[in-house]
Amino acid sequence: MQVNLIDFWPRILEATYQTLLMVGISLLVATLIGLPLGIALVVTKQGGLLENNSIFNGLSAVVNFFRSIPFIILLVAILPLTRLIVGTSIGTAAASVPLIIFSAPYIARLVESSLLEVKTGVIEAAEAMGATPWQIIWRVYIPEALSSIVLNLTIATIGLVGASAMAGFVGGGGLGDLAISYGYQRFETDIMVVTVLLLVFIVQATQMVGNLLSKKAKRQ
Repeated sequence: MQVNLIDFWPRILEATYQTLLMVGISLLVATLIGLPLGIALVVTKQGGLLENNSIFNGLSAVVNFFRSIPFIILLVAILPLTRLIVGTSIGTAAASVPLIIFSAPYIARLVESSLLEVKTGVIEAAEAMGATPWQIIWRVYIPEALSSIVLNLTIATIGLVGASAMAGFVGGGGLGDLAISYGYQRFETDIMVVTVLLLVFIVQATQMVGNLLSKKAKRQ
């Protein structure tokens, strides 16, 4: 039975809202995990402010472990954990759990990369003025790297949009679920085209906003 695209728009808008909700929740929680994790990787590395090889190696191993798992495999592998946390394995809330686990280590590496761009001379100058490691982290590292961090978080957000679409394979809701349920399984080509165009629009809008915020955060 062919779906009338005009009558189907409320369902498309609902799916778009679900995608934005999934990405928003996942990005927020993953950033709250990934940001301090990325900072810890920088300050505990050899020559860092709080050098500790044991902590650095442990954190690095954990991050690398989760980053090495393809999202579609992670999505299925942690279904029991997802049910334990949110009480179900389908829907927007359930899809957010693997999205967070998938993106937090990625964000940690992106934050680490941004912080490592801060010039050594700036850090040494702060140390020479008697700043504590924590003061250097919050008053030097993060302000100096903020523009780069924003750009990298934009990259992470775009990655989350793509991953949220894959969550549709296990009933995660959103545009991915819509594309699979109607565009793929029922051969509704027009639904597939609309979902793809909406995902492209979300990605383009995210990149534009990210570029703007990064430019505003850049130190002169």
